[in-house]
Formats: sequence, C-alpha cells, structure tokens
Amino acid sequence: MPAGLFTAGAIAAMVATTLSTHNASSVITNPPPDKIVIEIATVNGSGCPAGTAAVAVSPDNTAFTVTYSDYLAQVGVGAKPTDFRKNCQLNLIVHVPQGFTYAIASADYRGYAHLESGAKGTQKASYYFQGSSVTTPSSHSFNGSYSDNWQATDRVDLASLVWAPCGELRNFNINTELRVNAGSSDPAKTTSFMTMDSTDGDINTIYHLAWKECPKK
Repeated sequence: MPAGLFTAGAIAAMVATTLSTHNASSVITNPPPDKIVIEIATVNGSGCPAGTAAVAVSPDNTAFTVTYSDYLAQVGVGAKPTDFRKNCQLNLIVHVPQGFTYAIASADYRGYAHLESGAKGTQKASYYFQGSSVTTPSSHSFNGSYSDNWQATDRVDLASLVWAPCGELRNFNINTELRVNAGSSDPAKTTSFMTMDSTDGDINTIYHLAWKECPKK
C-alpha cells in the first residue's frame, strides 16, 4: 500500500486525560489545536497484502477508516494449511504539535465470522512505539456455532496508557491478527472463517487518542 497521510481530524478521535506531573495547569480537555499528521510508513502482513488495504479520511477531518479487502483467516474445505492465521502490521509516523504527546486509549475492529459448532475464532491486537519494549496487547474470542458480524473494542485504563516519548519522533506500530481453530468441528467437511472488514475512527469510536502536555524544560 502506498504511503499516505491522515490530517488533522484523522486523529480527532481523541479523549482527554490528566497529565501525571506536578503542574495542575497541564490538564487538558481537548486535542492540540494545530494540525496533526499521520504518515503511513509501511503496511505488511498476510492479512493485508499489497493493494488490499486502503485509508480514507472523512471530509470534515473527524474520522478515518482503514479498509481491508483480503483479510481472511479460515480452516476446512478450500483452506490452505497456512490460512488459519492472518496478520497485519501498520507502521505509522505521527507528527504532533510541539509540546504534546499522545497514547492510544481505545480501538474498535469489526468484520464477519462463520464458525462451525466446535470451532473458535480469535482477534488479537497490540500497540507499541518503535524501540520500546512496552506493549498494549488485547485478545477477543468467538465460539461456534456463530455466523454473524462481529465487533471488538479495546480500552486501556488511564494508568496503563503507553505514551509516546516527549520530543522524539517514534514510529507507532499497530499489529492485528485473526486466527481460526477447527476445534471439534470436522475440517474435512466444513469451513470456518473470520474476516476483518475495517478499522474505523471517529470522535466516538475507533482509535481514540489520549493527549497530554509534555513537561516544560
């Protein structure tokens, strides 16, 4: 997928947070007023091969959507041995106004799943800054029989937020994974699958960012 940009309100999916310093005036309730730009450095993974992931920003810059057209994990009839697990890694360069830093506060994912009785589907995600060993992992499971749309929401407690280092430009990585296990179902006669359709972001849903001011030097 070619490099692209999220502008201003592409990150307007933000929630306020409290600065954990001794300066009470650092409490903010809104995102920075200046433009924020997210550059997509790379998109890699079996769940998002070249040309199958697209990014769109809403006209009013208050939402963004990552759409996948080939993010499918499956087991059973017609599936290859490696199809049971698919993944995608988004590597983002986030440019924020000087004096501010951010963290992912919540994220939503959705898709469709058809799981035979006894089968199981799992959606996983993790977030981390380049060069950091601190990750924020999550996992959501769906048990068969199941044949419907699915949605998973990750929320991070304030105390567990992982903040971008102040004054440094660190790439931000978002890893997602879909996995389908046949379990007690019969993969010789049935097919179970799980798809990721899109990752949306707006002021009420996906990829909410928490903001705080950096300590003044």
